[in-house]
Parts: sequence; C-alpha cells; structure tokens
Amino acid sequence: MMLRQSKLLAASALLAAFAFAAPLAAQTTVPGYTPGEERPEDFPEGQGRDETFYACIACHNFKLIAAQGLTRNAWDDTVTLMTQRHNMPAIEGAEREVILTYLSTAFPPKQQRGWKNPFN
Repeated sequence: MMLRQSKLLAASALLAAFAFAAPLAAQTTVPGYTPGEERPEDFPEGQGRDETFYACIACHNFKLIAAQGLTRNAWDDTVTLMTQRHNMPAIEGAEREVILTYLSTAFPPKQQRGWKNPFN
C-alpha cells in the first residue's frame, strides 16, 4: 500500500511540475526577438496578396512561403501537394489563378549564386 501511495504522489508531483513549467516555457523569449503577428501588409503588394495570405496561414506562417522562391509551375505543384498530402482545402478556378499569379510574381525563383552545374 505504501508503494502505491508513493507512486501516486510521484505522479502527482510530476503533473504539477509540467503544469507549472508549461506557462514558463511559453513566456520564454529570445533576446532581440519581438514576437508579433504577421499581417498581409507585411508582404509585397499585389493582386491576390490577401487571398494568398489567408489561404496559407491556416497551417503555417507566411514567412515560410516568402522564403521559397519558386516558378509558377512549382507553386502550382506545391498547392496541389498541400491539398493532397496535408488536407488543405482545394483551391480551384479563378481563385487558384489569382493565388498562383501572386506567388509567382511576389516570390519568383531565386537567382543561384556561386557555381552552377553545367549538366542541369
């Protein structure tokens, strides 16, 4: 009986420690970083910016999108992948065209720096 009580006491202490530590971890900040919410206005202007922003931030931050730099075909493949593999609601028709145009215009392929393989 004593062993069972000590296990229950240990489990209770562990739960209390997690309950106390979780809010502290959430309050931890990185020096020089001020958390803030992303807004469509923080990204390049253009037709489709708001539609694209709100379609993407349902699952991840928009800075991830801005860092990609893809061709229109690659953006199209990415939207298809997100729909098929990650259960993103399907974007079709005129809405898809607006989003693809914004992505390919605002975040085109990045220029390669340094050595380039001549056989690609």
